[in-house]
Amino acid sequence: MTWTTYHNRGELLRDVIAVADQRRDGLLPMDLDGVVERFDDELGLLGALQLRWHTRLAGRIEHALMSQPMDLETAVVSAWQATAREMPGVRAILDRYRLEPTDQRMASAMRTAVSKEHIALAAMSGKGAYGDERAAPVGAAIEERARATYVRAAA
Repeated sequence: MTWTTYHNRGELLRDVIAVADQRRDGLLPMDLDGVVERFDDELGLLGALQLRWHTRLAGRIEHALMSQPMDLETAVVSAWQATAREMPGVRAILDRYRLEPTDQRMASAMRTAVSKEHIALAAMSGKGAYGDERAAPVGAAIEERARATYVRAAA
């Protein structure tokens, strides 16, 4: 991939996120100009959105841990909620395709992404370790806590 292609794809991804945040319907905006040409398929776009979510979440967690170093889990929960408020359309898309994947490849990719996110949530909260599959249920419980107390951003 050339720098120009990479840069154009990044710009398009920002447009996709803006449209997703505006629509908040949980559907991949495959109808947006350039999406079909720059992403191989729905899974390619979903993967790019998953990566953006994870990157933003990790950054928010790092920032929250600097201000709440004594209550790691609360910091992680707050960071998850702040990221969801900042990226409501992306969160809706990830939730939808997690529950309703379009095919087996997508289902497998989403299971892997969710498991890795759960492990990261557990590790960042001090209740698990990266690479330890036993941390996934702990991270899932942290995500559930974040969802249970999450106040959605106004549309």
